[in-house]
Amino acid sequence: MTYSIVARDQETGAVGIIVASRFFAAGAMVPYVGPDYAIASQSWVNPIWGTDGVSQLAADQSALDVLDGMVQKDEGRATRQAHMIDRKGNVAAFTGEECTDWAGHELGDGFSVAGNMLVAADVVKDTAQAYRNNLDKPFAERLLLAMEAGERAGGDKRGKQSAGMVIHRGEDYPWLDIRADDHADPLAELGRLYTVAQETYLIVADFLPTKDKFSGHQNEDELGAKMEAANKEREESGYKSPSLASGTII
Repeated sequence: MTYSIVARDQETGAVGIIVASRFFAAGAMVPYVGPDYAIASQSWVNPIWGTDGVSQLAADQSALDVLDGMVQKDEGRATRQAHMIDRKGNVAAFTGEECTDWAGHELGDGFSVAGNMLVAADVVKDTAQAYRNNLDKPFAERLLLAMEAGERAGGDKRGKQSAGMVIHRGEDYPWLDIRADDHADPLAELGRLYTVAQETYLIVADFLPTKDKFSGHQNEDELGAKMEAANKEREESGYKSPSLASGTII
């Protein structure tokens, strides 16, 4: 009832998951992401594959070992689907034999795509190919473009309802975490939210405290200058914000 991508950006080291489904709030149930590892647990979801799995990946276990362990001890394995990436960038995936057709996965270099209850195998194939074809794009944009290709191939055979995208850049907290929980066109809504996030949110995100810099970047003048420059660039380009917010930012 879902398809998703788990990936690492080779340029920045960011890891992330993007998911879409004809199921409410898939972005709340499927992704489990850490600083440099990630798990997507789907089909008849077992959240423990995610919660226990990320703890094991954090302890430097390999994606294949973590996945094999989950499969072995879960009596409901036949209905489960999961894929993951470990701290070294290795990917692993499992699709139980009782997942609803079409169901399957494809592993790539630093990413994997998996889905179940899909229109056809082309959903996974086209999603993976679009990810490869857009390696020159920013990571979040690449994830969105890949999922949109899967949607054009038919996506979830029941229709659309929710989508979510979570990206971490080396920290325990996300650099970006956006969701459309109940929407007629959830991937388009994710795209809108990502566009709005670039206006201010992601500029501020680059100045947040980190494990290496507990107090964060205290140069308010630099932050202000970046925000002013971004505003000027948008004005000169004729950009019109798709934000639904009212009032002004202070």
